Amino acid sequence: MLSSRVIRELVEKEELIRGFIDLNLQIQPCGFDLSLGSIEAFLDSGSVDFSNLERRLPSTRPLEPDFGGWFNLSIGSYLVIYNEEVKLPLDIAAIARPRSTLLRCGATLETAVWDPGYHGRSSSLLVVHNPKGIRLRKDARIAQLIFFKVEGVEEGYRGIYQMERIKEDKPRALHKRGDVD
Repeated sequence: MLSSRVIRELVEKEELIRGFIDLNLQIQPCGFDLSLGSIEAFLDSGSVDFSNLERRLPSTRPLEPDFGGWFNLSIGSYLVIYNEEVKLPLDIAAIARPRSTLLRCGATLETAVWDPGYHGRSSSLLVVHNPKGIRLRKDARIAQLIFFKVEGVEEGYRGIYQMERIKEDKPRALHKRGDVD
C-alpha cells in the first residue's frame, strides 16, 4: 500500500490524480479522498454476461442539488461520479473504499478494482440504507482511493471504461463489442 509521501510524488510528477479540490486535504496517510462530482438515478435495469457481448448498462438521469449544493437522497441505489481524474501507471492498482463518515450516516459505496493503466473519471454505486435518507453536498469527500504496487504488468487496462468522462481534443479509438472491462 502506498503512503501519502509516495502518492503526493505521483500526483505532482506523474499526474496520478487530476481535478482534485485541495491536495493537502485529500491526501490521507495511505490513500486519497475522492470527492463527489455528480449523482445519477437509475431508470431501468442492466444486463451482465460472461463475454460482455450482451452487456447493457442501465439508463440514468442526473440529479440536481438544491440551491445550497445539497443532494437529498432517499433510501436506494445511485450512481456517483467523482470529480477527480485518475491515471494509473502500469505498476499501480487501486481500490476505492467508502469514507467512515458515509458509513456512519447509513450509506456505503460499492466499488471495483481499478486496474493498472486505467485512465478516467470513474463512478461507483452509492447505496443509501438509512430509512431517513442522507444529504450529500457537492464536492463532499465520500471515498478513499488506496493504491498498491503491482509487479510484472505488461499490458494495462483496455476495457470499455478506459478514458471514461475524459475530454480530449482528438477522437479516441472505439472499442469493439465484447472488450474486457
